[in-house]
Amino acid sequence: MSEHQVVERKELEDLQQDLEVVRELLRRHRIVESLVERQEGPRRDLVESLVHKQHLAELRSRLENMHPADIAYILEALPRDERLIVWDLVKSEADGEILLEVSEAVRESLIRSMDPQELVAAAEQLDTDELADLAPDLPEDVMQDVFQSLPMAEREQLRAAMSYPEDSVGALMDFEVVTVREDVTLEVVMRYLRRLEELPDHTDQIFVVDRSQHLRGVLPLGKLIVSDLDEKVSAVMVRDDYVALYPDDKAQDAAQAFERYDLVSAPVIDASGRLMGRVTVDAVVDYISERSENQLLNKGGLRESEDVFASVWESVRNRWSWLAINMVTAFIASRVIGIFEGTIEQLVALATLMPIVAGIGGNSGNQTITMIVRAFALGQITPWQAKQLLKKEIAVALVNGLIWGSLLGLVAYWLYDSYTLGLVMTAAMTLNLMLAATMGVVIPITMAKFGRDPALGSSVMITFCTDSGGFFIFLGLATLFLM
Repeated sequence: MSEHQVVERKELEDLQQDLEVVRELLRRHRIVESLVERQEGPRRDLVESLVHKQHLAELRSRLENMHPADIAYILEALPRDERLIVWDLVKSEADGEILLEVSEAVRESLIRSMDPQELVAAAEQLDTDELADLAPDLPEDVMQDVFQSLPMAEREQLRAAMSYPEDSVGALMDFEVVTVREDVTLEVVMRYLRRLEELPDHTDQIFVVDRSQHLRGVLPLGKLIVSDLDEKVSAVMVRDDYVALYPDDKAQDAAQAFERYDLVSAPVIDASGRLMGRVTVDAVVDYISERSENQLLNKGGLRESEDVFASVWESVRNRWSWLAINMVTAFIASRVIGIFEGTIEQLVALATLMPIVAGIGGNSGNQTITMIVRAFALGQITPWQAKQLLKKEIAVALVNGLIWGSLLGLVAYWLYDSYTLGLVMTAAMTLNLMLAATMGVVIPITMAKFGRDPALGSSVMITFCTDSGGFFIFLGLATLFLM
């Protein structure tokens, strides 16, 4: 987008209204296109001209004044054919920013629609740290062309940024920093800042370095503004009371530091203390949002973010693995019921009551597993605390089981006039809730010990355990005490 263009930032409600307008314009475009196909000769050219000059021109005008993130929202909400129409209308200067904003699945569909020259042009619009985020999705030949077009310093920055794992501070690092020396006056600093076209986004402090770029401290803008301009930086700067990160630190740890200390930016230094870049709050927010989305998908057994309008085959490929696992677990649960067919035939009431035991157990297990996964995400627990957590969750399950199991036991007694059935119901509910609590702790902690996302497939696994276990416990107790 042009340097002086005013971009309107919208609330979600306004954005949804824009989406409806875009859909309406596209609908009208399709109607007129269908008319074009029925016309012949000069009338065809006239109608075709109307299509492009009216609806598409209005659509292009609306898109020009939108923020890249808002355009990304609209693209994700459109079917693929309409998405590509809108994508073609977007100003080429905004392509790179929009590709960064859309989801990974939608980004892939947009990249496939672009030729190499367009991709190179879009990538060249981005800063080095942004380019590192986009690089894994670009074809290798495109990245080679982009790499060759960069100045030597930026090439080294890009190579460094791409060398860090996705979940590290290095992957979040921004190389755009403002530095000053500690032996200059604040007046010199102010003159230096005024010569800049603009400060980097989210600049709340200036980094004070020596001639070797070793970080000596930070100069908050608030102190710079209110201090005497004749003072030297060394007299005003903060030397110790600031948060510095290392590129190999975990991104999750950085996110917790930003939340705990209300940071806007933080310097990133190497092992010798040399300033490498900074991490800003917008990068941290993006990381937290993406991590939360991935955990939600993993909990449901999805391997990756899925385009809502993806082809049937793409959706099947994304979902099949955990569905296959779920099918196996469901078959095992059915075989558990099959073991007790004779018991169920003689006491039909069991068939109506056993889904209650399994369902409440599954809900309790999901509560436990959600709490444990959240605690992992916040860095509040480690795998070695498993025993302590297990004792606490089993105690909670025991209390809940006795309370709600007793209530259901009374209901079973009232419905079927059998106090033994009521006692079996109470015992089965209590034992299944304890099983759910155990697996709710064991599953995510085991995944974490093996270096996997604790949320991965957790819903599928906990449902299997509480269904199979609940059926076995309930029908087993019924066989022992009711037959």
